[in-house]
Amino acid sequence: MVELTLSLSLATAVALLGLVVGKKEGWSRFDSVYWSFITATTVGYGDIRPVKRASRIITIVVALLGLTLTGILIAVAVHAATLALAAHDAIEKVR
Repeated sequence: MVELTLSLSLATAVALLGLVVGKKEGWSRFDSVYWSFITATTVGYGDIRPVKRASRIITIVVALLGLTLTGILIAVAVHAATLALAAHDAIEKVR
């Protein structure tokens, strides 16, 4: 539950920051939020970028899913390394 609250708080902060920057730049609200999420996920703008609103929404979802899946992959790797270290320590203790 804490992770969900933290994630929602960070998403809200990113969106609000985007709205502040967008107002200064004269962008629409959607463009401001899109810019902030793409920047926060470190995807960044490239030579090829979505222009239509639906494509931008899909881009935000894909970026957030990428971060989530990367986090899961890192958690699995750390867990496997922890188990391997515990097994190694148990073998060394027997010797």
